Amino acid sequence: MQCTLELARLRAKLGGKIRREAERQRMAKNNASRVVAITAITGLLILLGFALGTARIRGHQTSASTATRTLFSNDPVTYFIAEGNRNTGYRPGDRELALWAFQAWQRSAGKGLRFEPASESSALIQLRWAEPGGGEYGETQPLIVHGRRGAVVFIRPDVEALGPVIARRAGADDLLRDSIVYLTCLHELGHAIGFEHTRDFRDIMYYFGYGGDVADYFGRYRAQIHTRSDIASVSGLSDADVARVRAIYAQE
Repeated sequence: MQCTLELARLRAKLGGKIRREAERQRMAKNNASRVVAITAITGLLILLGFALGTARIRGHQTSASTATRTLFSNDPVTYFIAEGNRNTGYRPGDRELALWAFQAWQRSAGKGLRFEPASESSALIQLRWAEPGGGEYGETQPLIVHGRRGAVVFIRPDVEALGPVIARRAGADDLLRDSIVYLTCLHELGHAIGFEHTRDFRDIMYYFGYGGDVADYFGRYRAQIHTRSDIASVSGLSDADVARVRAIYAQE
């Protein structure tokens, strides 16, 4: 009888161990399945997110390029450069600096981008000289001209807006002052023809919000010119700036 009871106890104990081991294996198998499933789902979500992100990027680039081509197509881009008020720091020669900025973009773009002067009421790109007291030294805003999209560019000719260090240097060096006005025109016209800011300090489309020494930025260009007329031939555009404008406007 005692042997029978001991045998029963052993069987029960062994059965419990077997059941516990089976349950452990079952749970391990389920956990492994969950891990595989979670990993697969996570992988799919990552791939889906990457695909959607890539689609957004490609869509943005495509729409931007298409919009620019639609805006200016193969027709000449009409422009108007306003006269300024001398009380705001404007100088009569500033219109020539703005003209050289238009010409620099045209030379770099190739045959696909041509600027042509027009009256104020019909010009697609209108460059104006801003009064002191505004927020930015240069600004570009969208404009509709006879049903077509264009842009109005505002340039502040008073270098005082850039701070006392640059203002002091520009006050003692007319070529630095003209370099600043010219480069600002060049930058804002870049926006007008479809380009966003970049993070590369070498680019004319560089945004100072990313950091960088403003005085060094303008001084780098100033070091390349010896007379005011040099500005007409020293574009101030980086290789990347030129590559971007040619990618959109250059014709085969």
